[in-house]
Amino acid sequence: MTATLDRDVTLAPTDTPRRIGTALAMVLAPWGFVVANAAYAVATRNGGSDETGADSLALSAAHPTPLRVSTIAALIGCLLIIPATLGAMGFTRTRANRLGLIGGSLMIGGYVAYFGAVMGGFVTLAMAERGGPTGDYAAVLDAGSEAAIPFLLLFVAGNILGTLLLGIALLRARTVPIWAAAGICAWPVLHVTGLIAGTEWFEVAGATLQAVGFAALALRLARSS
Repeated sequence: MTATLDRDVTLAPTDTPRRIGTALAMVLAPWGFVVANAAYAVATRNGGSDETGADSLALSAAHPTPLRVSTIAALIGCLLIIPATLGAMGFTRTRANRLGLIGGSLMIGGYVAYFGAVMGGFVTLAMAERGGPTGDYAAVLDAGSEAAIPFLLLFVAGNILGTLLLGIALLRARTVPIWAAAGICAWPVLHVTGLIAGTEWFEVAGATLQAVGFAALALRLARSS
């Protein structure tokens, strides 16, 4: 089923390189999260988690390479998702401006907070590689996570609620195909499903569908004048 694209997206006056750059960010940013989630899924395929400092250290010691890949990919995704989200918000101005603004703003705020959280992954990897007082390292990581709870809650709000609201705004605006907006909505749904089911592969599927949805938006933006 396809949407009736009965109204063109309203674009602010800008030059072609800026529009193409935004479109590239919309293509690349979600794939950073696909890679990040897939690498984490590989690291935890036989069990393990990062729920506590001790768990994080054990996982980093056992699977340093996929966790390093996951960290780098997530950081790249967090940087590029800001212009990508701004580009997606542009498609909501005709009929769902307020909802798109709320959802997009939550997404941006959430991923800015997530960038800081992801940076801590390098510290955990360094601790696991160096070795030493594992109990002390774990206590430091737990204390840091506890102090960062407000920012982690912001990430949860932006990652789950913000993305869902932006996807709904795109559905209401009817400026992009329904399947593209639905793909973006699929990320928070499958992410929560994966948390409940206890497997990361739901997140990988959701991130992939989101990437396909953003790619459709990017193509439409690149073709706009």
